[in-house]
Amino acid sequence: MDAELLADARRVHDGIADSALIDDALAALLVQRRSVEIDQAYAAAYTAHPIEERDEWGDLDSFRSAAAAT
Repeated sequence: MDAELLADARRVHDGIADSALIDDALAALLVQRRSVEIDQAYAAAYTAHPIEERDEWGDLDSFRSAAAAT
């Protein structure tokens, strides 16, 4: 662990135990990782089914354009 990073974290979160700081940091890391996973899943879905691809509901590109116009 970087001593300067830990000192900065202690300064920002005054009065919190190091174990709680580490718990918060790990939780934030997992939230960030989950966000990346969701973004990757969307990217894969749009690659498999481009935004202009039509289905029984129409196409998402037209829907987005109509929604933006309101």
